[in-house]
Amino acid sequence: MDAKALGNFVGTLWDDEIVPQLVEYIRIPNKSPMFDADWAKHRYMDAAVALMEKWAKSQPIPGMQIEVVRLPGRTPLIFIEIPGQGDHTVLLYGHLDKQPEMTGWADHLGPWKPVIEGDKLYGRGGADDGYAIFGSLAAIRALQEQGVPHARCVIMIEACEESGSYDLPYYVDHLAARIGKPSLIVCLDSGCGNYEQLWLTTSLRGLTGGNLTVKVLEEGVHSGDASGIVASSFRILRKILSRLEDETTGRILPQELHVEIPAQRVEQAKRTAQILGADVYAKFPLVDGMQPMNADLTELVLNRTWRPALSVTGVGGIPPLDSAGNVLRPFTAVKLSLRVPPTLDAKQGGEFLKRLLEADAPYGAKVTFDLEKAGSGWEAPALAHWLEHSVEHASKAYFGAPVAYNGEGGSIPFMGMLGEKFPGAQFLITGVLGPHSNAHGPNEFLHIPTGKRVSQCVAQVVADHFVASGKGLTRGVAASDAHTVKGGDGCCD
Repeated sequence: MDAKALGNFVGTLWDDEIVPQLVEYIRIPNKSPMFDADWAKHRYMDAAVALMEKWAKSQPIPGMQIEVVRLPGRTPLIFIEIPGQGDHTVLLYGHLDKQPEMTGWADHLGPWKPVIEGDKLYGRGGADDGYAIFGSLAAIRALQEQGVPHARCVIMIEACEESGSYDLPYYVDHLAARIGKPSLIVCLDSGCGNYEQLWLTTSLRGLTGGNLTVKVLEEGVHSGDASGIVASSFRILRKILSRLEDETTGRILPQELHVEIPAQRVEQAKRTAQILGADVYAKFPLVDGMQPMNADLTELVLNRTWRPALSVTGVGGIPPLDSAGNVLRPFTAVKLSLRVPPTLDAKQGGEFLKRLLEADAPYGAKVTFDLEKAGSGWEAPALAHWLEHSVEHASKAYFGAPVAYNGEGGSIPFMGMLGEKFPGAQFLITGVLGPHSNAHGPNEFLHIPTGKRVSQCVAQVVADHFVASGKGLTRGVAASDAHTVKGGDGCCD
C-alpha cells in the first residue's frame, strides 16, 4: 500500500467533502434523548441521520448496503454493510447524538454555529462523534482506491450514546445475525493525549449517578424565623456527601468503590505522564492560580483513568442570585455523576451509592437518591502482535511518531457490551478529542488534521487485519501472541 497516496486521498476527501458535511451537521441541535425528551417530535435526530445517510449513499463503494434501522420507541441507528474478502468481519462504531449547549462559549462561537479557525472546526458534535461515519468510510474508500483487500466491514452509528447507549443493546440483538462475529472492532469515539501521535485507549471508566434530594420543609419559610431551629437542607446534603467524598482531597472514601489498579496500567500511566508532562492538566482551561489536585503527574493520570471521582453536575431548589430572598428553602437537590474504575460493576456501585446516601438521615430529614444510570467501564484485552505492529507502523507513517497508550476517564457503554459479546475480538479504540477540544463543554472543536490522520491509521489497521486474518492471527489472543504494553511507546515483552 502506498502510504503517501493514501494520505493524499484521505486528506482531499476530508477537505472537499467531509469538512463541509460536518459544518452542516454541527448546525443541527440533535441533542441526545436525556437532554431532549421530545427528540422524536423535534426531528433534529432525523435531520442528522438523513445528512449522514445521504452522504454515505453518495460514496462509490461497490456492494455497500445502507439502512436506517428504527425499532419502535427507540432512537434510530445507521447500519452499513460493505462486502470484503475472506471470512472475517470488522465492526466500526460511532454515534451521532450530541451533548446539550452548555454556557461559556466565546462570543463568536456557539454549539450550533460551525466556525473554522485554522486547523479547528468549532461546534458541538464534530469531534464527539459526528466525524466517525465519515472517517470510517474514508478509510475504506482509500483502501479500495488502491485495490488493497479488506475484510467485510460493518458500520454502526447510534443516536443514544450520550444518554448511556440504553437503546443500543436492542439493536445489537436485533441485528446480531447481520453483524456476525467481528474479529476487529474499531471505535472512533475516544480521546488522544496530544495531536502528534496515534493514541490507543486501554481502558474506560464506568459511570453511575442520579439525583440526591434533601427535604426539610413542606414550603419555604422566613430564614430569620426558622434558622437555628430547622436545619438547612444544604448543610444536611453537604454532610451526607462527606460520607462519599473527602471534601479536602476529593478522594472517594468507601473502599467498595475502588479496585486494585493493574501494574501494567500503572506503568502506562507513568509513560503517559512522561509524554504529556504538564499537559496532563494544562490542557484544561484553569483559572489563573488554579492548581491540579496532585503535584505528581502519574497520580493525576491514575485519578483520571482508574480511580472513582465525584462531580456535581446540576443543582435544584436553589434560586439564582438575583432572586434569592431571605428564605430557608424547603429542599436542596443535586445531580451526582460518579465515575467508577474500569473493572468495577457499576450496577452494584450504584446500589451501594443509594444505600450509603439514604441511610440514617440527619435530623430525620427526607433524603432520597434516585439512581438514573449505571454503566460499567471497560478494560482492553491484550493486543495481538499483528495489531501491536500495525498501530505502531500506522502512527509512524501518518503522524510521524510512535503510538501511545492511555486510559480514558469517560465512558463508552458500547465497549463493555461488545467485550462481553465478542470476547475473541481485537479492539482499536481511538479518537480526536485532544487538548482543549473540550467535548461536552463550551468551545468544543475538532482538530481537522488529526481527523485525517486517524482515518489514515484506521485504513492501515483494516488492511493489516486482512493480512493477519489470512494467517489465522485475528481471532483470540494466545499467550504466545499476547502483547503487554509496558510503557506506552509500542514496546512489548
